Amino acid sequence: MSIGLLGQKIGCTQLYTEIGEAIPVTVIQVGPCHVIQIRNNERDGYEAVQIGFSDKSRNRASKSERGQVALIESKRRKKQTVAGATPSPRAGCEPKKFIREFRIPVSGYEVGQELTVDVFDEVIAVDVTAISKGSGYTGVMKRHNFGGQRASHGVKKCHRHLGSSGCSAFPSRTQKGKKMAGQYGADKITIRNQKVVLVDKENNLLAIRGAIPGPKGGYVTIKPTNIQPVPKSNHWKITKKEQTTVNTEGKS
Repeated sequence: MSIGLLGQKIGCTQLYTEIGEAIPVTVIQVGPCHVIQIRNNERDGYEAVQIGFSDKSRNRASKSERGQVALIESKRRKKQTVAGATPSPRAGCEPKKFIREFRIPVSGYEVGQELTVDVFDEVIAVDVTAISKGSGYTGVMKRHNFGGQRASHGVKKCHRHLGSSGCSAFPSRTQKGKKMAGQYGADKITIRNQKVVLVDKENNLLAIRGAIPGPKGGYVTIKPTNIQPVPKSNHWKITKKEQTTVNTEGKS
């Protein structure tokens, strides 16, 4: 399995094919991402590639965050140098706001390497993971799509209420997992098998067919889909040249 990338949701729009077919897409700013660490079996017990996205100001970054990407002189570092310990390599980039790991074979990757949207050039479909929009504390009608109470005689000011949730004499308690009012949204959600429509290498943009979780500006994790069977074709995909031609014709 190939590596994924990190990005930021820009918004939704639509693209047009040569025959005038409209494709609803979500545009994501993907990369460039830097490889921050390489996990290996000897030291960490597993293999993974850790990458970061979106530079963070050094004034706002903690010392540990700055030390993750660059060597910082300290008393402990001097003692390790005297003892003959070799420090692990650093990426030499700015601290990152969004960091994630991908558990894949680490051969071919090195610390400090820059990854761009070119990774998805030949990818047909992707899985997108993000934090959904939070709606705060909501009732059962919005959270679980309940129908509500009757609007006829006998129902007094409780039309949108939950209703009875008890279990009588046995077991005399409310079962765990009961659908009730509570926190709605702000959950980690993965949308699988989203087709790649356009890969804009010049601007590091990726257009994916359909919607993805989260608000505008939210961080997302994108990786090639692991759905089985793997899609073999994608008739939605268009090239940058085709899209430019369509836009020019539309303006004229």
